[in-house]
Amino acid sequence: MSTTDPVALTADLIRCASVTPADDGAMALLERVLGDAGFDCSRADRGGIVNLLARWGAKCHARTFGFNGHTDVVPVGDPADWSCDPFGAEIRDGIMYGRGATDMKSGVAAFVAAAIDHVTTTPPDGAILIAITGDEEGDAHHGTLALLDHMAATGDAMSVCLVGEPTCPTEMGEMMKIGRRGSMTAYFTVTGVQGHSAYPHRARNPLPAMARLMDRLSSHVLDDGTDHFDASTLAVVTIDTGNPANNVIPSSCTSTVNIRFNDAHSSASLGAWLQDEADQVAAEFGVTVDMDLSVSGESFVTPPGALSDLVAHAVRDETGRMPELSTSGGTSDARFIKDHCPVVEFGLVGQSMHKVDEHVDTAHITQLKSIYARILKDYFA
Repeated sequence: MSTTDPVALTADLIRCASVTPADDGAMALLERVLGDAGFDCSRADRGGIVNLLARWGAKCHARTFGFNGHTDVVPVGDPADWSCDPFGAEIRDGIMYGRGATDMKSGVAAFVAAAIDHVTTTPPDGAILIAITGDEEGDAHHGTLALLDHMAATGDAMSVCLVGEPTCPTEMGEMMKIGRRGSMTAYFTVTGVQGHSAYPHRARNPLPAMARLMDRLSSHVLDDGTDHFDASTLAVVTIDTGNPANNVIPSSCTSTVNIRFNDAHSSASLGAWLQDEADQVAAEFGVTVDMDLSVSGESFVTPPGALSDLVAHAVRDETGRMPELSTSGGTSDARFIKDHCPVVEFGLVGQSMHKVDEHVDTAHITQLKSIYARILKDYFA
């Protein structure tokens, strides 16, 4: 009996130059492959973003296993820096090169191939739902959120979900994600009074105020970590004045702070703390401090249990390694799915993602399909 080749499907997806927000045929390719295998496919396009929902089995079945992933990729940078065509899917010595090879067209190909083979060979007593977006690397306003909104409007749902993002630092099978830190960015503008640098008493310099505020924020210990998370972090990523003159005290300056936070905090509690610090500095220096916040996602954790055990045991059986349950790294679309159903993440080694000459070991793609296939087998057993 023929099986679906995840390596060939990965290559076909890489050849679609789907740099966010472009699709370049990636979703139509998956829609065709899944539709030919008997999946009921529908689109949840929104805001110029192409999103695909593919279901096998009855809608809202009590046992619906979900997969989530994305086909959009980050820009390649200067193509001249690459040793090959970034969208050529060239294979050298068992390694496939191309933008999205690791993050995460190979993951999508692996779970699509596993799902197709599973329903073809052993139709489950349940349903499989595959949700694929073209807006994970971008703003993510019209990607997985649009898919979840579409599901809510049509009465569809997943019982559990596995996101196929790369999760392993160096070796296949060594790590899976059961949660993610929250992420937020604060943009500060300090406004004083411009003046001559020879007469600082006639001006109100915003720079010492900004320096004091940034020192207060970066010196503060947010926490010492929690049961499932490392300590939260705050990074000052830029301070700007745009002042080319050495005899002028500028009227304003700006700065940006990024916070990655654990479940000891919420974006609201951190926002309140930032505002309080800004107000204290403004009063101390007699300046105005304005703050704008952008929240990428709240922290969350899926407590270890049935879902994490299911995935971890399948990984162990296929790789010989019991994966570490981790909440490290940046954000992923799991931050949206966690409000819909229990969600974990497992995928490939992510060392080359977003880099020049991004690549994936083709043997790992096949192994990942086997892991996903075992997860489906065990879930529906």
